[in-house]
Amino acid sequence: MPPTAGNKRLTRDEGVATFGAEVRELRKARQMTLANLAEASGVSISHLSAIERGTVNPTLGKITRIAEALGVPEEWFFSFRPGSGALERRYVVRSGHRRNLNLLYGETVEEAGYSDALLSSSIGGGFHMGLSDYPPYSEAVMDELYSREGEQHGFVLEGELVLRLEDEEITVRAGDSFSFPGEVLHSTRNKSAHPARLIWANSPVIIPKYAVLDKTESTPEQAARTKKSGT
Repeated sequence: MPPTAGNKRLTRDEGVATFGAEVRELRKARQMTLANLAEASGVSISHLSAIERGTVNPTLGKITRIAEALGVPEEWFFSFRPGSGALERRYVVRSGHRRNLNLLYGETVEEAGYSDALLSSSIGGGFHMGLSDYPPYSEAVMDELYSREGEQHGFVLEGELVLRLEDEEITVRAGDSFSFPGEVLHSTRNKSAHPARLIWANSPVIIPKYAVLDKTESTPEQAARTKKSGT
């Protein structure tokens, strides 16, 4: 966890480099330049660049401002990962230490209709993978269709889900998988009386992950004409 005193600095160890890498990955996923982040956080471009390279030990005040500018709580950068070595702590995610993606997307479980956990060790690289848990009858929470850049992949671990692609509704059950271009209008809901669990992977990593379509559109064709870009 970050230090509690306003002028106290992180211990100069792997945590400093890890924090810098996490800032860089999230900034890129948010499609922000260093100049964008500097303007939003009030931290200079040169200082941000040094933080991302792991050569500067940031104060708690700067950590707070950077986290606010990137739209995440400070704990996003300091999730505890157990392990006996630096590479294990960096690249292995134990089942009890997954990060909460609902925080990253700025939505509650109630708003989304499911809880989302990050399975990947980071959101850097060409794709990221997550685990979604859908409570029974979660289709009543939201009724939007989504689009995004890149590709969507999923594997149903438990239960059954209704996958909507454009104007088609497809029931997928445990053991089923799917892949489709992110530009296809889509949503996934649990309309059953039992919980469901889905492993998914998205490429590329873009946060927010979706553009929400206007609910007032009456047909998929109308929605497709007015859908927002995934950026």
